[in-house]
Amino acid sequence: MDANPRGIPKAPFVDNIDEYMKNETPEATLRKLTETVSKYKFMESSRLQQRGSLEQKLPEIEKTLNLVEYLCDVKGTDEPVKTLFEVNDTLYAHATIPPTDTVNLWLGANVMLEYTVDEAKELLTSKLAVAKKSLGDTVEDLEFLRDQITTMEVNIARVYNWDVKQRRQQREVAA
Repeated sequence: MDANPRGIPKAPFVDNIDEYMKNETPEATLRKLTETVSKYKFMESSRLQQRGSLEQKLPEIEKTLNLVEYLCDVKGTDEPVKTLFEVNDTLYAHATIPPTDTVNLWLGANVMLEYTVDEAKELLTSKLAVAKKSLGDTVEDLEFLRDQITTMEVNIARVYNWDVKQRRQQREVAA
């Protein structure tokens, strides 16, 4: 079975419904197809959460990288840097940063590490590249999943319509 680069299986399209339904009951087939749609929808909701998380992280990484790049630019001077820093979502404070060669980066999970400005720039640049690639992959997965869900819903409709047609023919034969 085909899959996308991250291993999400491609939904099969039922070309010949009569051949497909030869050894199956409509109820069992519909149940199987509905279960597959549910799995795709679960993957889709997981990817949507992942996309939201990445879209939230990207601006933070970019903002931090811009600040570190600025600190790299003023590294050789003796002038302190005057800035506003974010304390909370809507609260900022004035700060005067003395000349420094190190920064502390919040890595999450209650972990903060001290880096040289150059190391921090390198780390943040790589984190930004990974986050952008991951966001691109997630968006690609969401598009792929949407296509697979549509394919499976078409399959469900075709099986349902086939079943209705078969029942109608059985009633006509019985009448």
